[in-house]
Amino acid sequence: MHTESQFNRREWLAATAGTLSLAACPVLGTVNAAPAQRPRVAAIVTEFFYRSHAHVILENFLKPYYFNGKLTDSGMDVVSLYVDQFVAGKDMARDVAKQFKIPIYSTIAEALQVGGKELAVDGVLSIGEHGSYPSNERGVTMYPRKRFFDEIVSVFRKSGRSVPLFNDKHLSYRWDWSAEMMDVAGELKIPFMAGSSVPLAQRRPALEIPPGSVMEEAISIHGGPIEIYDFHGLEVLQAMVESRRGGETGVSEIQLIEGDAVWKAAEEGRWSLPLAEAAMKADPGKDVGPLKGFVEPKDGKQYPVHAILIKYRDGLRGTILRVGNNHTRWKFACRLAGKPEPLATSFYVGPWENRNLFKALSHAIQALIRDKRAPYPVERTHLVTGMLAAAMDSNFEKHRPVKTPHLEFAYQPIDYRAMREMGETWKIITEDMPQPKGIDPGGPART
Repeated sequence: MHTESQFNRREWLAATAGTLSLAACPVLGTVNAAPAQRPRVAAIVTEFFYRSHAHVILENFLKPYYFNGKLTDSGMDVVSLYVDQFVAGKDMARDVAKQFKIPIYSTIAEALQVGGKELAVDGVLSIGEHGSYPSNERGVTMYPRKRFFDEIVSVFRKSGRSVPLFNDKHLSYRWDWSAEMMDVAGELKIPFMAGSSVPLAQRRPALEIPPGSVMEEAISIHGGPIEIYDFHGLEVLQAMVESRRGGETGVSEIQLIEGDAVWKAAEEGRWSLPLAEAAMKADPGKDVGPLKGFVEPKDGKQYPVHAILIKYRDGLRGTILRVGNNHTRWKFACRLAGKPEPLATSFYVGPWENRNLFKALSHAIQALIRDKRAPYPVERTHLVTGMLAAAMDSNFEKHRPVKTPHLEFAYQPIDYRAMREMGETWKIITEDMPQPKGIDPGGPART
């Protein structure tokens, strides 16, 4: 049973009234001095198969990968592995462990202790995506990210020290567990990072929100399944809007609508169809025409259109729109005060579907472990975790608006351009190159 510290909860509630930022906290990186040797990393994963998150993250730790056109070594070693489920017929964990001489341990504690009795690694990857886990009444898969976190933290407490920890995707399917994880990370001074790979992708055309901009409305568009891709759409939105004047101030209401209600809401002015069309036209040659009634021009499941309508505390209106069934569609557009034309961009994932997105994410995780400081705010993903949970509540409760006073907290953005792919890699790894199998971040060495 997961319990919450009353002392930490009061601190959390007090913090939500003002600006909250673990990333900016001066004691966040207070851990034991970095060892002279290459940092040692433990990987805690749900499943490990071709194109799983475990595969596409760890390959960039195990072999050199391209980041902004430069062949890059992680500078650290994966020394232990815990696998929660082995996938019959397609598991990669055992072969990879043998190839790279990485022991697989039967418990998370043993993996962090590398078979000993004390914490014996300098960083932890918690990759809780994929696997056969039950769903809750809202249809959300209950991935064991909170359980992984608790078992990792148990070793930190026992050893009397903490090391950098990366949590793949959102913190939990439950908001209260996400809040507890944030409390504990603050209490133990854990350098903590989480989130999506998509905000780190190349922006085409290049777009930076001018500092101090007053943003009136923003939209993020994707073409994937409900919830699991809504998360990425929310992270894209939040990564862009958090840089507006005053930073992030929180969210007051969320509503998920679908089908005809989406288009009716546009007619009522609750979200901007012209802004969405500007986003869809951002990538040259990718305009899909009128959005209403749009069907993806390819075979496959056609997801029904849905939208997540977001009211921010400072008056900003945000929308997540799902159209079509293109899993590499990541679009953004916004309207700034006093500017007649919208700003719009497309997040380019690179060749090999979404696999190459994880090069930049892995680079950011490696910076976390080396610097003992998150390169962008974990509060972003904490807020998105709450936004996504509220959207699923709205969907389950017949699309009613959900008030979110618990999400009315503030944080300040961090300039993370050094962690983003700017496009040089795609001059080396090109669209006509076949996607490699196994552990192979890909691309011939530049001559």
